[in-house]
Amino acid sequence: MGLDTDTFRQVCASVERFVEERLIPNEARIEAEDDVPREIVQEMREMGLFGLTIAPDYGGLGLNMRQEAEIMMIVGRAATAFRSVFGTNIGIGSQGIVIDGTDAQKAEYLPRLATGEIVSSFALTEPDAGSDASAIRTRADKDGDAYILNGTKRYITNAPRAGLFTVMARSEPDQKGAAGISAFLVPADLPGLRLGQPDRKMGQRGTKTCDVIFEDVRVPAENIVGGVPGRGFKTAMKVLDRGRINIAASATGTASRLIAESLAYAHERKTFGKPIAEHQLVMAMLADSQTEHYAAQCMVRDAAALYDREGKAIQEASCAKYFCTEMVGRVADRAVQIHGGAGYMAEYAVERIYRDVRLLRIYEGTSQIQQLVIARSISRTWQESH
Repeated sequence: MGLDTDTFRQVCASVERFVEERLIPNEARIEAEDDVPREIVQEMREMGLFGLTIAPDYGGLGLNMRQEAEIMMIVGRAATAFRSVFGTNIGIGSQGIVIDGTDAQKAEYLPRLATGEIVSSFALTEPDAGSDASAIRTRADKDGDAYILNGTKRYITNAPRAGLFTVMARSEPDQKGAAGISAFLVPADLPGLRLGQPDRKMGQRGTKTCDVIFEDVRVPAENIVGGVPGRGFKTAMKVLDRGRINIAASATGTASRLIAESLAYAHERKTFGKPIAEHQLVMAMLADSQTEHYAAQCMVRDAAALYDREGKAIQEASCAKYFCTEMVGRVADRAVQIHGGAGYMAEYAVERIYRDVRLLRIYEGTSQIQQLVIARSISRTWQESH
């Protein structure tokens, strides 16, 4: 899967123009209105952004992981709210169907996800289950040819926009931990499904998250992803593997924007008779940021290439997600410092970006979870070789 080189270059050029001419100029509007303008969303649909990773057979562009990463590094230059609008459709909201769905499930949902007719959302996290996803309490009780879902999901991205949820619920009561979890495709209009109040967040205005409450929601058994109960946790882990590379790429794109903002300000602002870009301590901060950005680019591209070759990149995806999201936090901090007092003012982009990137170290596996994944992986490899 993937586009030929020339076609992909054209796609990248179109996305770059869209980011520079439409997305970045609308960032202040998003911050003020806490929403992405409808006309921008429609333009995203027309560009095919909702179907970047969905196969052409279902109306998408069919990008491979390397190409997806390159696009996300471009989109990452703009406010995170833009990525969030279509991000679940190309990532955690659709990939469960793409990777493990039945032919009927793919035919039913992927064409509408690819066009953006419906927005998908991935409902895993709960009030008492986040990093320990195997501890989820949402129940799915068998009732004839259906399951009855009860429980609450928390911090669910795009829930207010969603027409379809992929819901992780405990369907096999005699199986402990991850083995008892199934993934359900749940249309948002089913009776008993309701949304909580939109979350108020530190940053990432324009992104939409809220609780999703299930009260006796009847879901047909055929809506289990892949048609086999008890495999939901495995599906979730496959989805998160690819999603972590996506986030790492987005963080890397944001770092490039921060460096550009810092350079522009450092060449305009003068102290002691010269631009602050010529002061050695400012130069050191710029150099550190550029070096870390380059390292992040290399990690993202390497992990994405491995994913395309092997169909998985568990350790490498965690390494990339861990490094890149921590990296962009450091770059954002330096960007504010380079701007001085101006960096604390809302009229400068770095103030917003500083708040926005803080969340990247938390969702789709915190930095601490990535550390555990990485350490366990290298320990297992060592044990197998000794």
